[in-house]
Amino acid sequence: MQRSPSESLQPSLIELSRSALEQNFSFLQSRAKNGVRISSVIKGNAYGHGISSFIPLAELCGIDHFSVFSADEAEGVLKFRSNPDTDVMIMGMVRDEELSWAIKNGIEFYLFEMERLDRALEEAGKLGKKARVHLQIETGMHRTGFEKPEWETVFQKIKENPESFDLKGICTHYAGAESVANYFRIQKQNETFREALEMAKSMFDQMPPVHASSSAAFLTMPDKQYDMVRIGIAQYGFWPSRETYMHHAKASEFDKDQDPLRRVMTWKSEVMSTKWVKAGDFIGYGNVYMAGRDMRIATVPIGYTHGFGRNLTNSGYVLIGGERANVSGLVNMNMITVDITDIPGVEKGNEVVLIGHQGDDQITVASFGEMTNNLNYEILTRLPASIPRIVVD
Repeated sequence: MQRSPSESLQPSLIELSRSALEQNFSFLQSRAKNGVRISSVIKGNAYGHGISSFIPLAELCGIDHFSVFSADEAEGVLKFRSNPDTDVMIMGMVRDEELSWAIKNGIEFYLFEMERLDRALEEAGKLGKKARVHLQIETGMHRTGFEKPEWETVFQKIKENPESFDLKGICTHYAGAESVANYFRIQKQNETFREALEMAKSMFDQMPPVHASSSAAFLTMPDKQYDMVRIGIAQYGFWPSRETYMHHAKASEFDKDQDPLRRVMTWKSEVMSTKWVKAGDFIGYGNVYMAGRDMRIATVPIGYTHGFGRNLTNSGYVLIGGERANVSGLVNMNMITVDITDIPGVEKGNEVVLIGHQGDDQITVASFGEMTNNLNYEILTRLPASIPRIVVD
């Protein structure tokens, strides 16, 4: 796809693969039990993929429910969704003064403390419109959620105010399903959750949808899918952890060398300039890197302001001409220099891949993360929103 004029002015861009996303959702839907709804988690600017570009793509794949962290992200869904019936759910931050806005706009949001419940009841009464709420149950994550002594009171308040509340769900969150080390803790959480659900069943004439699983729990614990799952990292083509992938590979019959998830994102830049450096000369600031031989280097207009960290100095690499070009010298705010001595034919304007495939090689977010000592999640969400996101294939 050709860049727009404004995108052409940027030193790098992020491509989003439509076919990769379609494959990912096809795989995820094949793993979901009959009737289980997938909520697409798009917090952190859609894990760095860009809310404005990602939402329409996901809707084309059949997604009609999005989970966000805060009210500003929910506003983004309202702005960029193409289907007016697509739902959005705020799992975290909604200030008291934002509750009225959420109720007016039909935004679903978590209730996890009595103060918020009472304020939502008050605002719904003022507006004469139901608040679409999910009751979050504290089961052992010890972050947010109603504690066991509060359950009966909470359920009773919801039941006694049908004109003010539209109960859209009862939920919890498992503490680290991506690691087997947390297995027993999660089993204990689920026992507590089921206890809350039994109480809810005894009090409500009709149970709302129940949800608890993120990508990791969905992929490793099919008995905990309930009515809806909240899929984040997996939809973008990444396994929550190596353990999660190995668990799936062991339990499945697919080719162990064929990953059923495809990376949606490719991050690209270009060669800005090339030059020769004599052996013994220093490259860039200070004396961080001395050329051990006559070297040809390429300057790439990417730096730590774009998410390419300073700790990649002399250790990171990019792909040029299908070959790995090592970072040689200090990572600057807006530039890096890479060694192209052994890569023939490199010219100004040649494509540079920072994350993704080129030729027969690739740089995954996982390998990028290993270079930077960061998690997939952290690398992705740190990519600046100012980098253009464009849809391809």
